Amino acid sequence: MSQKIGYPDYMREYIKIVEETRERRLKERYRRLSSDERLELLKTWHPDYKEGTKRPIKIGPSAGLMVPHEVANLIEAYPLIDPNDIDLSRIDYDVDVLIIGSGGAGTSAAIWANIEGIPAENILITTKLRFGDANTKMAQGGIQAADRPNDSPARHFLDIMGGGLYANDPELVRELVRDAPFIIKWLEDLGVIFDKEPDGTMIEVSGGGASRNRMHSCKDYTGLEIMRVLMDEALNRGINVLEFSPAIELLTDDSGNRVTGAILWNMETKEYYIARAKAVILATGGYGRLHIQNFPTTNHYGATMDGVVLAYRVGAKLRDLDATQYHPTGAAYPDQILGLLITEKVRSMGAQLVNIDGEQFVYPLETRDAVSAAIIRECYGRNKGVVTPTGVRGVWLDTPMVDIIRGEGATKRYLSSVYRMYSRFGIDVTKEPILVFPTLHYMNGGVCINKYGQVLGVNGIIEGFFAAGEVTGGVHGKNRLMGNSLLEILVYGRRAGISAAKYVKSGVSPGKLTLNHIPKYVEELEKIGVQKDRRAPMLLPEYRGEKVLSKAIPIFPI
Repeated sequence: MSQKIGYPDYMREYIKIVEETRERRLKERYRRLSSDERLELLKTWHPDYKEGTKRPIKIGPSAGLMVPHEVANLIEAYPLIDPNDIDLSRIDYDVDVLIIGSGGAGTSAAIWANIEGIPAENILITTKLRFGDANTKMAQGGIQAADRPNDSPARHFLDIMGGGLYANDPELVRELVRDAPFIIKWLEDLGVIFDKEPDGTMIEVSGGGASRNRMHSCKDYTGLEIMRVLMDEALNRGINVLEFSPAIELLTDDSGNRVTGAILWNMETKEYYIARAKAVILATGGYGRLHIQNFPTTNHYGATMDGVVLAYRVGAKLRDLDATQYHPTGAAYPDQILGLLITEKVRSMGAQLVNIDGEQFVYPLETRDAVSAAIIRECYGRNKGVVTPTGVRGVWLDTPMVDIIRGEGATKRYLSSVYRMYSRFGIDVTKEPILVFPTLHYMNGGVCINKYGQVLGVNGIIEGFFAAGEVTGGVHGKNRLMGNSLLEILVYGRRAGISAAKYVKSGVSPGKLTLNHIPKYVEELEKIGVQKDRRAPMLLPEYRGEKVLSKAIPIFPI
């Protein structure tokens, strides 16, 4: 049963304009932006460039790095615990490899640590919510890999570097694209069901900023399908998973340059656990639930940047946290799904972005930062957006074009998630366009790592500490291209898992457990006058009282 009966009458009048201009737009070839045009568009309209939204971090190894206020507030915050209240002699879990986070990066790291020779009983995945509750499951469009004769890892490399405004770490990008074809084969061998032609040929589509069709998809449930298989594989191997038990602090040895475990918090019993480990892999994901600049988000409920906070306290360097990815097409109507992801694959299959006058105002597969900026410009600069009954602004994504271009039934076959999501509200995306606006999607930056997944501090590698996935920075630079996040979590989840296993097998002994880093960090906080009631990690977002998201996003003055 639908919860809402379609569009109000005044919005249907705007839809008529979209329909009347469709035939003309089908014949148009919209010009792509030049590099200079893209930069000018970003500087004028992208939220990252809005004045007053960032400040430099004042303490720690990356002091001076510009980050959003919401990020700085968590980095410059007191721990949730007092070291004097913690009994480190009581070890509740004693393992070789502790993995913090159970999305694609953490789960693949566990599998590869086991493949590399660490017994399953000596591996522990601890996670904030349920096993697999992560942004990975919410990734829809696909995973990139250059595995066709007309493509190459070198071309994939150039696409990623250009998309990231050449701020990426070239070494991390090089390893990413080299490993990509192997990852696709590995996933298929594990049982991931990719979309294929009747003859078995892999169906590959394009994505924004990509020069070749290299997107491998499982309808528009790609992340969910990958996690289904990874979770089955981890459980079948007997790898232990501790649910509802996020890490609230890392443990270090006397030197301060080795991570030796973590303090876990049982969210159900309100007890803490001590987990000692020879190697720790951080895979906690991103920060969508910080709602940077009050944007809605595509992210899962636990995406609160915990890993960045914990890693920074033990000396990890950070990078590129000044760059936030806003996915161009988040749902803008109805309110019940505000901010939820409308996969880029919809545009890959032919849907155009259209303003109130029925004009296509941007090439649909421009890079995500450019498309987001163009939509914001249309809604807040040119006043060419549609305003919903609750004040949300958006532009039309002309979804009926998919069936027109790809053939009747293409939407239901390849975009079934989008079709079902809107059907609940009485909207048939094969017959009516949908209203979209940018939504907070991805943390482009994060913890610094090398190509082996080892975490880097001021003095080089932090011993026994590895990281993978969205919690890290460097792969995507200032802007991520579609399909490279699922690739990153698997490439670097694998590398972190293998590296951690080799580290353990080198003969390291369990390190001493200390919280010596906390008093040093607290001293720095006191010097800059941070209020004692500011605590981190956040663990879960707050949506009560004044914290309720406003409907009209105060991005740019109208």
